[in-house]
Amino acid sequence: MTDKTALPPFLAACRRQPTPHMPIWVMRQAGRYLPEYRDVRSKVGFAELTRTPELAAEVTLQPIRRFAFDASIIFSDIMVPLEGMGIDLDYAPGPVIAEPIRTLKQVEAIRPLVPERDVPFVMEAIKLTRAGLPAHVPLIGFAGSPFTLFAYLVAGKPSKEFSVPRSFVHAQPEVTARLLERLADAMIVYLRAQAAAGAQALMLFESWGGLLGPHDFRNVALPPVKRIFEGLKDLDVPLIYFANNCGTMLDIISELPVHVVGLDWRVPLSGARKLLPGKAIQGNLDPAVLFAPKAALEKRIDEILADAGPAPGHIFNLGHGIWPEVDPDAVKRLVDYVHERTSK
Repeated sequence: MTDKTALPPFLAACRRQPTPHMPIWVMRQAGRYLPEYRDVRSKVGFAELTRTPELAAEVTLQPIRRFAFDASIIFSDIMVPLEGMGIDLDYAPGPVIAEPIRTLKQVEAIRPLVPERDVPFVMEAIKLTRAGLPAHVPLIGFAGSPFTLFAYLVAGKPSKEFSVPRSFVHAQPEVTARLLERLADAMIVYLRAQAAAGAQALMLFESWGGLLGPHDFRNVALPPVKRIFEGLKDLDVPLIYFANNCGTMLDIISELPVHVVGLDWRVPLSGARKLLPGKAIQGNLDPAVLFAPKAALEKRIDEILADAGPAPGHIFNLGHGIWPEVDPDAVKRLVDYVHERTSK
């Protein structure tokens, strides 16, 4: 960048400012599609990797060395702070809770999160990563939304429909509200600690909110999310909310005090722009398209760019996390083509 006072393109786009090219990064960009990541994982388990700052920083930096991404995201997992709060869980490979939460007594037994005591390795990984990143590549910190964490805690294991937590919402509204409140308060201190350690943007992943209808999304999932973002709004960092499979609820999401809304591949960006006035958008190439031939991939990128329109405030991304089977060369084609087509 010629202007040393200008924001990096990713941070500028988060604030809907003009950028020299459209910034791009992809969800789960540090991970299983990279041979160098698989090499690290062949030596350590997933939990150990998230808890070893030097290794977490290394795998966070791997995609930045290989591709011209405009942002980095710290390698961790949304369940990590829950372990710090005393939840007994294992990865098999998804999170499995030893004792699913079903009672108010269990909720009250969850200890408040103290980041420097419970998850110091995350903060150290952020510091090490920042030291290794180029100045124009900001680092994103993240957490899971309260409802998504609630779904795992109540179900006890991954599920396609999460019928147990969804029915629990209606059968035990008091326990539900208290647990969501506890989780929201924990994620506020967790994300604030990430910002203090050096994270330059903060992202909340709503993986399972799309399982709810509009009424329950507004009245169950959204209040603790609002609580989190209200608790972060004094920080001078962009706030990002990614709600998977929530395209029909963008009018509700528009009420959130966030800078950026991440969109999955099911949502036309032109329509999302209208429903999210004053907010930047992030997305939304279907991860499956990375398996297309070069010409077809470029055609789909062009269609997304055209649909989003020329106004500032679009960060190119996938509509969900990158798949492990993706060829890294396809990622390079994606990143380079987005930059080529949008450079001014």
